[in-house]
Amino acid sequence: MKHWSGYVLLFWLLAALLGLLLSVSGLALPGFAQADQIDLSRLLALPDSSAWLGRDDLGRDILSRLLEGASVALSVALVVTSITLLFGTLLGLLAGYYGGWLDRLLMQVTDVFLAFPGILLAIAFAAVLGPGLLNLVMALCLTSWVGYARLTRVQALSLRQRQHVQAAESLGASVPRILLRHILPLLAAPLLVEATYGIAGLVIAEASLSFLGLGIQAPHASWGSMLRDGVRYLLVAPHYVLAVGFSLMSLVLAVNVLGDRLRDALDVRRSD
Repeated sequence: MKHWSGYVLLFWLLAALLGLLLSVSGLALPGFAQADQIDLSRLLALPDSSAWLGRDDLGRDILSRLLEGASVALSVALVVTSITLLFGTLLGLLAGYYGGWLDRLLMQVTDVFLAFPGILLAIAFAAVLGPGLLNLVMALCLTSWVGYARLTRVQALSLRQRQHVQAAESLGASVPRILLRHILPLLAAPLLVEATYGIAGLVIAEASLSFLGLGIQAPHASWGSMLRDGVRYLLVAPHYVLAVGFSLMSLVLAVNVLGDRLRDALDVRRSD
């Protein structure tokens, strides 16, 4: 059980791939209904052999919708993390290396973003852009790049004073070569750890926006919208909320624990 977080994360990655495959192909698991197949004769049915986790308020299979929701949550988190990591790292590298007005401008912009909680900014952007998957990704991208930019900028300010960077400058190396070959590799470890925590935060952010009706829209499944629908029937059908809540908790906890392990493993100052 030492590496339980890796097994949990692997399970949800496979579940997300399966949910994406079923959503694209329109097929269903053997013995289970499709994620959007309504059965009004089995509203809020308890778990049984035909629906291992029961059914929701429209008689849809909760397990099938959990798989589709996992693919949505991880897809959004990975896409947003990739975009914001690239943009924030590039901006932080330029600001930290050149300094001057570019550095001051970056600090002023990031201070504005950091003056408000990230989830509130995401809600504001999502409300302006409107609900939907693409607008959800755009809203999260607009609020998630700040951490990578600040981290990269601070590290670049320190690394530009290293002797190997100054030696490359004295030998006439171009700025892109210095940034990509001499500074960026030394930033890989902290950026990887930051991205891991960022994925966990984005999973929660996607669920929060969908819970408020600003994210994934019906008939597509999202853990946030499933929680919103299940809360109304918490007393008569607790299995609905418990299944979704435990899924969300297990995924976020596994990603955070993995981030802690990566931080400890990549910390060169740590002695065993």
